Amino acid sequence: MPTVETLRGPVDVNTMGQTLMHDHVFVLATEHVDNYGAGAWWDEETRVADAVTKLRAVAAKGVRTIVDPTVWGLGRYVPRVKRVADQVPELNIIAATGLYSYDEVPHQYEHRGPGLLIDCPDPMIDDFVRDLTEGIAGTGIKAAFLKCVVEAKGLTPGVERICKAVAQAHLRTGAPITVHTNSFTQSGLLALDLFGKEGVDLTKVVIGHAGDSNDLDYLMRLADTGAILGMDRFGLDLYNPTPQRVATVAALAARGYADRMVLSHDTACFMDYFGGPWDETRDAVAPNWRYDHIHDDVLAALRDSGVTDDQIEQMLVFNPKRYFS
Repeated sequence: MPTVETLRGPVDVNTMGQTLMHDHVFVLATEHVDNYGAGAWWDEETRVADAVTKLRAVAAKGVRTIVDPTVWGLGRYVPRVKRVADQVPELNIIAATGLYSYDEVPHQYEHRGPGLLIDCPDPMIDDFVRDLTEGIAGTGIKAAFLKCVVEAKGLTPGVERICKAVAQAHLRTGAPITVHTNSFTQSGLLALDLFGKEGVDLTKVVIGHAGDSNDLDYLMRLADTGAILGMDRFGLDLYNPTPQRVATVAALAARGYADRMVLSHDTACFMDYFGGPWDETRDAVAPNWRYDHIHDDVLAALRDSGVTDDQIEQMLVFNPKRYFS
C-alpha cells in the first residue's frame, strides 16, 4: 500500500484518517528568536509543552493527521516539531520542503544557478529533492510534499524561479505540491499555468487559500484543471468570515466539487508575526482561528447547508489520502 512520510516515519495512507491539510505547528523565524525573542516572548520548553497540549486536544476531536506546510521563509525547524510529535503519538505530522517568498530568492541562491555568477544547475532543486528522498538537515525525517508561493505580486523573477524548482522536484520525485496563493488577485491561475507548462500533474496540486474567495467562477476554473482547492483558512475571518466560507464550500459541493476540496485553518500553536503572547493576540484578532474550529463549528454548519457526511469524509479523509498516494 502507498505510504506517506511523517515526523515519525512512513505510515500507510489508509491510516491518515481525518486530515487538516494546511496547519502549522510553529511559525517562528530562528534569527528573530535568537536576536530578539529568547527570554522575552519565547521560551522553548513552555511553547513545546503548549503545542503538545493543543495537538492532543485536536487529536481528541478525531483528527489523525496534520499537514504542516512550514518551509524556509516560515521558520521550519524539524527537531523542535519532532519533540512535539513524539509526545502526541496519536497524531501524524507531515513536513514540507520548498521556499516561502513573495518576491526574491534568498541570497544563498541568488548567485548560483543557470546563467548566474556560479553557472550550475539550480541548487534549489537538489536541496528540495534531498529533503524528500534522504531527509531534512541530517534528521532522517523526510518531507512528503512541496510548498511555494504566488502572491499578489505574481510571478516575479524570484517567485517564478522558486516555482519552477518546485515543479522540477515534483517531476523527479512525484511529491505533491501546495502553493500559497492570493485569492483576491486570483494568483492561483498564474500558478496552475506555470505548473502546467512545466509538466506538473495538476491533480497533485493544492491551491492554498482558495477558500479566501467566494467567486465560484474563479474557484471552478481552478478545480476544472484537476487541482485541489485549499479551503484552508477557516477561522481567519479577517479575510473571509466563516459563514461565507461555509456557503462557498456548500455551493461547490452541490455542483460536484467535493472531490476537489480539502479543509483546514492555516493556524499554528505559535506564530511570531505579532510578537508577545500568541494566544492573547489571536483571540483579539481572530478568536475562531483555532485547530478545533472546523470540528466544533464548521462541520455542523456545512451539514446545515446541505453538505452530506459522505462529502465531508471526502474532503477530510479521501482527498488527502489521494493527494499523498
